[in-house]
Amino acid sequence: MEEAKKSEMTPIQSRLSNSTFEIFVHPATGKETIFQHSALCQTFFPYRNLGEDVKMWQQKQGLVNLAVSATPILNPHTGLFEYAGIPYGPKARLILAYLNTQAVKKQNKMLDVEESMSAFIKSMGLNTDGRTIREVKEQIRRISTSNISLGFIQDERVKQVDFKIVRAFEFWFPKDERQRVLWESSIELTDEYFESLVQHAIPLDERALAALAHNAMALDIYAWLAQRLHRVDRFKPQFVGWQNLKEQFGMGYSEIRKFRQVFKKTLEIVKNQYLDAKFVVDDKKGMYLHNSPPPIPPKTRVFLGDNKF
Repeated sequence: MEEAKKSEMTPIQSRLSNSTFEIFVHPATGKETIFQHSALCQTFFPYRNLGEDVKMWQQKQGLVNLAVSATPILNPHTGLFEYAGIPYGPKARLILAYLNTQAVKKQNKMLDVEESMSAFIKSMGLNTDGRTIREVKEQIRRISTSNISLGFIQDERVKQVDFKIVRAFEFWFPKDERQRVLWESSIELTDEYFESLVQHAIPLDERALAALAHNAMALDIYAWLAQRLHRVDRFKPQFVGWQNLKEQFGMGYSEIRKFRQVFKKTLEIVKNQYLDAKFVVDDKKGMYLHNSPPPIPPKTRVFLGDNKF
């Protein structure tokens, strides 16, 4: 009987049931875990708006080089293609986590954004007033039209992976500007991103994200620690120097002294949300990472609506 149940699993369910971390959706609230792609727990979007004219943003983190490129989007009012710009700030991070979570929970690359976006925004402690809605819609457009490139340089050889998160989207524009349309109706993730997400989704605590929702650096540090600490050798701490930390989290800081000051304060905020995180900060050298349990326990039972597997 057990074998029959296993054979009835879809390929996505099979991957999820065999993954290190499984979905936990509270049967009463439908909330608890939010997902981020492991690759984007290490490198991410800029903290601030670079301007609509900026078509590419890049940063370096150790051997990894990240570039986010804007691609054209059709303006329904002019009939011309234009650039929406590079995603940025805490809202872009939260929105991508929302899209990831919907895809993993529903095991579907087709997402009905209108269905639950408002509830998610409220759960993050954000308002659903006109200004916030416009900002969120703008970040959805930027994410939907962005291309991400990850490059690795090793032994004078370059390996590069390019991918888009969103394959297709449908945006609704009211003919009457007084008509309020909250969210785009649908977004389709690319096959490549969806398959990779299913295999490499990192579970994050929704309550922690809500507490850090207004701080892009804090969100990045939290996601980085969540995917990194549980992989550190139990008997050998991992050292990360200040220069490497600045490359990863110090975008916009020219002086390492100023970055170190801000990073340490932000790290304290993150620690309050990830109490099991173990690390030691050396003011002169950098940061020692110690093996720690992840914020969401591994091998949690899986609940998907009325189904459990």
